[in-house]
Amino acid sequence: QVQLVESGGGLVQAGGSLRLSCAASGIIFSINVMGWYRQAPGKQRELVATITRGVITNYADSVKGRFTISRDNAKNTVYLQMNSLKPEDTAVYYCNLETVRGNYWGQGTQVTVSS
Repeated sequence: QVQLVESGGGLVQAGGSLRLSCAASGIIFSINVMGWYRQAPGKQRELVATITRGVITNYADSVKGRFTISRDNAKNTVYLQMNSLKPEDTAVYYCNLETVRGNYWGQGTQVTVSS
């Protein structure tokens, strides 16, 4: 059974920074993609950023240049460094692990950016 545990969310003023972490445990297949998605109230869940085990990254246009995704393969952990945060970044952020055997989600962590 795969589990994803997120941490690092919170309340920050516009222009501030936060760093999210997500640790995966269980049987983790070596071929995988880890990523972050977010869902704001009344909106659909959307991709924020993904990173392959070979550290190929992909970002939503709305976060390019402000957010950086990284991972520690030895720890099965993915990070999201969020800088220059905007009120429109307010959402529940979900960690995702995509493997050949399935797609797994964390419980979500709230990020609130005040203006």
